[in-house]
Amino acid sequence: MCYICEKFKIMKLDKILISSFLLTALCAQGGVIDSPSGKLKVMTSIADGGMPVYSVILDGKTVIDKAPLGLITDFADLSKGLKETDVKMGVTKREYTQDKIKKSKISVSATNALVKYEGEEGKRLDMEWHVADDGVAFRYRVPRQNGKGSMVVKEEKSSFSFPEGTTTFLTSQSDPMIGWKRTKPSYEEYYVVDAPMDQKSEYGRGYTFPALFKTPDGVWALLTETGVDGYYCGSHLSDFENGRYTIAFPMEEENNGNGSAAPGVALPGGTPWRVMAVADNLAPIVETTLPWDLVEPKYATSRPARAAKGTWSWILWQDGSINYDDQKTYIDFASEMGYDNVLIDNWWDNNIGEKRMEELIKYAHSKGVNPILWYSSSGHWNDIEQGPVNRMDRPIERKKWMKWMRDNGVDAIKVDFFGGDKQETMRLYEDILSDAADYGIDVVFHGCTLPRGWERMYPNFVGSEAVLASENMIFDQKFCDKEALHATLHPFIRNSAAIMEYGGSFLNKRMNKGNDGGNVRRTSDAFQLAVAVLFQNPVQNFALAPNNLTDAPTVALDFMKNVPTTWDDTKYIAGYPGQYAVVARRHGDTWYVSGVSNLEKPVKLDLSLPIFGKGTKLQMINDDKKGEPVKTEITVKNPEKVTVTLNPASGFVLQN
Repeated sequence: MCYICEKFKIMKLDKILISSFLLTALCAQGGVIDSPSGKLKVMTSIADGGMPVYSVILDGKTVIDKAPLGLITDFADLSKGLKETDVKMGVTKREYTQDKIKKSKISVSATNALVKYEGEEGKRLDMEWHVADDGVAFRYRVPRQNGKGSMVVKEEKSSFSFPEGTTTFLTSQSDPMIGWKRTKPSYEEYYVVDAPMDQKSEYGRGYTFPALFKTPDGVWALLTETGVDGYYCGSHLSDFENGRYTIAFPMEEENNGNGSAAPGVALPGGTPWRVMAVADNLAPIVETTLPWDLVEPKYATSRPARAAKGTWSWILWQDGSINYDDQKTYIDFASEMGYDNVLIDNWWDNNIGEKRMEELIKYAHSKGVNPILWYSSSGHWNDIEQGPVNRMDRPIERKKWMKWMRDNGVDAIKVDFFGGDKQETMRLYEDILSDAADYGIDVVFHGCTLPRGWERMYPNFVGSEAVLASENMIFDQKFCDKEALHATLHPFIRNSAAIMEYGGSFLNKRMNKGNDGGNVRRTSDAFQLAVAVLFQNPVQNFALAPNNLTDAPTVALDFMKNVPTTWDDTKYIAGYPGQYAVVARRHGDTWYVSGVSNLEKPVKLDLSLPIFGKGTKLQMINDDKKGEPVKTEITVKNPEKVTVTLNPASGFVLQN
C-alpha cells in the first residue's frame, strides 16, 4: 500500500476543531481507518467482481467480516465493477450541547474518511466514514455523473456480517396495513432475547432499528440509522440470509400503497448514516451519543423546546374521559401534582368542540397547566376515525389549526397513527415539525417510526413512542405480564438510540378508572418509580390518576412529583438485556440510580458507584417485606461496593 501524506493543519471554527484532510493514495486492496485511540478499526477492500466490502475489528476481535457495500440505482449498479481510487482522511473534534437526550454536553472525537470508488463508463461512488472509539458510522455520497442530476435508489447493498454464534436482541418489522385500523407498521412488536441469527422474524419482513447483537467474543454492537429526513426513506434490517443482514427499504404496501418504497435523491446527494455502537461491555452501548454526533439542527426556533411532566386521562379512563368535566378533573390533578402538562387525547374535537376547548385551555392556564392536544396524522393510509382527523396531513389545513393553537396558548401537540417508513411519510414528519416550529409548537409523535437523530435535527421535536408502550397494558393482560421483561431491554436498545415517550409509571394496581377491575399490574410501585428515571424522554406523560392522591403511597407520590425529565449525564451501572438493568442519570448536581428486574429471585447487587463519594448520604426507595415502597437513608461506606437488593418484578431508586 502506498501513502502520500500531508501534515494535519488544525483550525478552529465555531468551537469545532477540524483537521484538513490527510490525502492518501490507496491501491485497489483498500485501507485501514483507525479510531482515535486505535482501539477500533475499519478495513475497506474490494472483493471479487469489484464489490466494495468492509470489516470492523475491536481490539483484535472481528465484529463485521468483509460485508458488502454499495447502491443499485436506476441509472447504474454502484455495488460492483468498482475500484478504490483514493481516500481523504482527517480527524473530527467538536463539542455540542443538547437538552433532550441522555447527556447535555457532548464531546465528539473521531477519525473521518472519504473513500472514493470509480468504475467503467464513468461510475462514481463516495463513502463517508466516522470511526470513533465507541462505534462506526458510514453513508454514501453520489456525485453527478454521466449527465445525471437525480437518482432512485432501488436497492442498498449495505450489510452486516457478524461472526458465527452471535446472538440477537431484535424486534420484528410487522406486515404492512395490519393491526388496529390497519395502522401498522408502528414499531410495536415483541423483542426476541439472545436468539440465534438464523431465527426468522415473526412476519418474515426483517427487523426494525435499533438492533442489538452480541458476538461469541463478548463484543456488543447496536445498529441503527441517523440523519433520516424528507430526502430519504426510513430503513430496517432484512432477515439473516447468506450469512448477513442487509439494509431493507419500506414495503410497497405501506401507507396503503401510496408513495414509492424506493427513495429519490437529487445529485449530488446520498443516504442517511448507518450507525453501529461497538464495545466489549454494555456501558458504551447504553451511553452512546452516535445518533446525534453525526447530525446538525436543520432550523432555529423562537424558543427552546419545553421539557415537562404531565399526565393524561386516556391511559386509564379511556375514550369516555375525553369530555369537558373529566379533562377539568385531570387539569386539577396535574396542578395538584405540580405538573406542567395535561394531554387531551383523541375525540376532543367531537366531545368538547372548538369553543369549549378554548374555555378549557383558559382554565388550564389559570391552574398553571399547559394542554397538549392530540391529532391524527390523518390522510389516506389507514382507517382511523378518531378525531381530529385530516388536519395534519396537508399544509393549508395544518397551518390553520396551528395558528388556532398558537392564538389560544397551546404550545405542544401529539400526532398519532402514521404507519410507514416511505420517503413520503418522512416528509410528512418533517413538514409537521417545520410548520409547528413556525407557530411555537413542540411535537410528540405516537404510532410512529423510530426517531433517527431528530432530537438534534428538529429543535421542537420532544418525543416518539415507537415501542410497545404503556397503553398495551390496558388492552391485554399479557402485556402486563411482560412489563418487566420489556423494561430491562429498553435502556440497552430502543431508548439507547432515541428518546422514548412511553407514558408509564402506573400507581394503579388495576388497569381501569376505579382501580378495581381490568388487567392486573404485575410489577411493584418501586418498579414504577424506577422506570420514571430509566425511560428517558424530555416530555413525560405519566400514567397516574386522581385516585392516586388518596390510594397511592405518599413516598411514591412525592417521588413522582419531583422526578426530573431531562438529564445532564447517563451512566450504565449493571445489568443484562432481558434480565435486569441499573442506570444512573444526573440532573444538575443530583444523581438518580434506577434499577429494575425481570429475574425470578431476589438478588443482592454490589454496585460500583464512584459518582458518590465515601460518606455520601443517599435516599433509597425499595420494597419493604410486604412489597410496598419504603424510603430509607443509607451512607456510602465504599463507593465501589454499594449493596442493593433487587426483587423480582420490582425496582429501586437511589438519590443523593
